[in-house]
Amino acid sequence: MHDAMRTPEADILQQTRRHFLSRASAGVGAMALASLGYGRVGPADEAARSIARMAPHFAPRAKRIIYLFQSGGPSQLDLFDHKPALQDRNGEELPESVRQGQRLTGMSGNQATLPMAGAQFKFERHGECGMWVSELLPRTAAIVDDLCFIRSMQTEAINHDPAITFLQTGSELAGRPSMGAWVSYGLGTENRDLPAFVVLVTKDKGGQPLYSRLWGSGFLESRLQGVQMRAGRDPVLYLANPEGVDRARRRRMLDRIAGLDASQHAQSQDPEIHSRLAQYELAYRMQMSVPEVTDLAEEPDATFELYGEDARVPGTYAANCLLARRLAERDVRFIQLYHQGWDQHGGLPAGIRVQARETDQASAALVTDLKRRGLLEDTLVVWGGEFGRTNYSQGALTPTDYGRDHHPRCFTMWMAGGGVKPGVVHGRTDELGYNVVENPVHVHDLQATLLHQMGLDHERLTHHHQGRDFRLTDVHGRVVRDLLV
Repeated sequence: MHDAMRTPEADILQQTRRHFLSRASAGVGAMALASLGYGRVGPADEAARSIARMAPHFAPRAKRIIYLFQSGGPSQLDLFDHKPALQDRNGEELPESVRQGQRLTGMSGNQATLPMAGAQFKFERHGECGMWVSELLPRTAAIVDDLCFIRSMQTEAINHDPAITFLQTGSELAGRPSMGAWVSYGLGTENRDLPAFVVLVTKDKGGQPLYSRLWGSGFLESRLQGVQMRAGRDPVLYLANPEGVDRARRRRMLDRIAGLDASQHAQSQDPEIHSRLAQYELAYRMQMSVPEVTDLAEEPDATFELYGEDARVPGTYAANCLLARRLAERDVRFIQLYHQGWDQHGGLPAGIRVQARETDQASAALVTDLKRRGLLEDTLVVWGGEFGRTNYSQGALTPTDYGRDHHPRCFTMWMAGGGVKPGVVHGRTDELGYNVVENPVHVHDLQATLLHQMGLDHERLTHHHQGRDFRLTDVHGRVVRDLLV
């Protein structure tokens, strides 16, 4: 229809539902542009916008989360869940009364026998809480009174990709927003010069692949996805100006793009235009903030003694733990670490020693460092993998070697700080370490609890997409209040 002939009624009919909803929030779009420097708003408007973006559902106990994800599925039976009966019955066939017909993976389901394998490592009680910890984790054992152990975690997925995706996004199917994206969606950012959600992956580690969709934003705005920081000259890819472009020229380019984007948004009402513009501006500010936060030169020798000498090598797990503390100091809301290599189907005794050596000191150091700096009380640290390992050996069981298959029925995680009870052991498995027998905690329960500590009600933190409301916990989950102070 020609513009001169267009009536108000016809104009309304031309609008899609998306246009209508976007235009209804045109004021919000204008404020977003203003916040990036493309307009002016008064102090009252600025304050209103800040509250709207950052107000939790209720008073939070934690301001930020540091999630130490141990990719591959650490063996709880060799680290935390001490089973003397399993050691006593080493080599015996797994009783059907214990397995109860539960499914196995294709990797061990066709074995002629399922010989039970007791841990080959010594366990001792530690701290006032008396938590059993393997000799593999002496530094973690020294801080058990600061930790809250969950020995009754359960998941639904039995293979790595759906299990990791389930823990990180609340769904076994790819494409949903990650937990960090949900937190950013609900709370916004407290530091406009750094992303609200940062991802750190240990360099040069093999194992199960990690995909960027694990820290993606799914159907939420793209600006909510995690930003990966890497080892090397450019911690964030494509952040530096290309040769021949200085900072002033970059500023002029962004100003010109802002004008074009505003014109395009007026026509299409696509909210992703504002989201992309926000990312351009954040990248501009990160050109100054990222070199500062990633520069460890100012850290004293005592810091590297605490975290270990590996912390001097960018991209190692220890260096990433130290960087996580620095990001927490600068109010990054969600800091996600990934460390691969825990998938020991065979050669477990040797493989798990390597993993423990790479992670034990730095994990404990992070908790200790945060506590010394007064940050642990409002920082929630989470340690764990996507599932546990079987109590029977995958492949041949020998006096010195065994492997363990995937086991979704029970595994162990720990948390520290952020309003969770210290020195607590929650849940219990049977004497052979195969099934949970007391206080099970489902993946959705864990997710609901983490959101709760950040001041977010998992049932109210929703986003309408494709005709229904979505949330991190889908239609499940409960806050595990026994874990909370």
